[in-house]
Parts: sequence; structure tokens; C-alpha cells
Amino acid sequence: MANEKIIKQKEEEVDKLAEKMKSASIVLLTDYRGINVSDVTDLRKEIRKANAEYVVIKNNITKRALNKIGITELDDVLVGPTAVIIAQEEYLPALKAIYNYSKDHDFYKMKAGVLEGKVTEISELKVLAQLPSREELIAKLAGCLLANVSKLAATLDAVRVKKESESAE
Repeated sequence: MANEKIIKQKEEEVDKLAEKMKSASIVLLTDYRGINVSDVTDLRKEIRKANAEYVVIKNNITKRALNKIGITELDDVLVGPTAVIIAQEEYLPALKAIYNYSKDHDFYKMKAGVLEGKVTEISELKVLAQLPSREELIAKLAGCLLANVSKLAATLDAVRVKKESESAE
């Protein structure tokens, strides 16, 4: 029978992971089969830049943590090597990092995702990952607004020139 101390440690690990998952904006489960050390190092750097965490945890502990926060739909997904990506703040940068990596490396697959506490289909996550970032959207909006202001300024200047030419006559 398992040692009580070990059981207590595992329970604490489950509790800690469940707490992280509960407050996370996104939790991604990925199959990292076939990834080499240099690639996983690069991927971890990208994940850190996105203010997220990349950890490899036993499936049983991940399953118990998910069940503890009320998510049982992903039990079937937790087979084979599974890496867990958890982002507490904004979910899009971490999702984009994983999506871009999996797009460039056929062997790396997203298994499942929990977006703001709800299990989300991989197809939906892929669509979200392809959206422009917040900064890109703001830049596009600013560009559109600036273009309209420029057109208005040009129109007002044309009216001014026309009035000046009429008053000169």
C-alpha cells in the first residue's frame, strides 16, 4: 500500500494544480510525443513570453485536478504523454504560441482545451488562435480612424480653397 506521506504529497499537488486551473483563462492539454529537448526549450520560452506555464504532469494528477474543478469531459483525452499549458491572464498569446508551434511541427498536437472554465473544441481554439492580437486590432482601428480624419481634412481644405477662390473673384 502507498505511503501516507506520498499520498498526502500527491493530494497537495492535485489541490495546487486544481487551484491554478480554476483561476486560469486557458488550460491546454497537448501531446508532446516526438518533441526534442531544443524544441521544447524554444517552446517553453515562447510560452513564458505569453505569461503562461508549460508543465508535464502525470495524467492521473491532471485528471484529478480537472475533476476537482468540475471538468470530467476530458478524462478520455488524458492518455499518453500530455503537457499542460496554463495561462492565468490573457489566453490568446499562449494559444497562439501553441497553435503556431503545432502548425510548424506536425507531431505536436493540441488534445483539448478549457477556455475560461469551459471545455472548448479544438476547432474553436484554432479559429481563436488565428485571430489578430489585440494590438493588431487596435492598430487597424486607429488606421481606419486616421484615414477618415485625413479624408475629412482634405475635404475641408478643398472647401476652404473653393471659398477663397470665390471670394477673390
